[in-house]
Amino acid sequence: MITLKLIKPKRISDQVFEQLKELIFKGQLKPGDQLMTERELAQSMGVSRPTVREALNKLVAMGLLEHRQGQGTFVNSPADDADKNPLAAVINGHDVSLQDLLEVRLGLECNAVALAARRATEEDLQELIKSLAQMIEEIKSGKEGLGSNADLSFHMAIAYATRNLVQIHIMRSFYDLLFFGIKENLQHLYSDPSNLDRVIEQHESIVEAIRKRDPEAATAAMRKHITFVIDFFRERERE
Repeated sequence: MITLKLIKPKRISDQVFEQLKELIFKGQLKPGDQLMTERELAQSMGVSRPTVREALNKLVAMGLLEHRQGQGTFVNSPADDADKNPLAAVINGHDVSLQDLLEVRLGLECNAVALAARRATEEDLQELIKSLAQMIEEIKSGKEGLGSNADLSFHMAIAYATRNLVQIHIMRSFYDLLFFGIKENLQHLYSDPSNLDRVIEQHESIVEAIRKRDPEAATAAMRKHITFVIDFFRERERE
């Protein structure tokens, strides 16, 4: 005889925890970002401060957040802690090139986008479209970062859409090294208007392939995008 368990309503603190964790995994809350105060979070989410505190402490225990005495609560940067981040430990003290990082990114993101094409929800798709629109807006307005912040959110949203916790955690752990580590270099890529048009077109192709639930097309579109970036920097090194 099958034994069924009673359905229990999810605790409010767990709901707060899940919402904040999702924002971190999607890249909407980035390494180094400061969270609102407990009071502000409680007011924004319509819950009590003890409920928020419980959720924050759980995220701190997971290593996703850190409390800084007298400063507040910040999103933790995995790349800064070599003891907890194997990749950071390997790279520290070694001559790792930009191309090395991009080659790793190529493998991770091609796998991620294929899974996302199979599993993305409508909400995931809307998140990708929103990030792409923000990236275009940032680039055209000439804001600092030239679209790179929205670009980060775009790629982390793809990782989240895989619904694979291992993939999400790997991308999260490598976040700084794969993206923030090349942020300065991306300014050279974005300084050429023709490159901007290509990058935007490549991102649009990725979104369209995911929307059509076509893993092969999504993989090809992501490979084209990352390879384009790799080739650009390879040519720069030869100059």
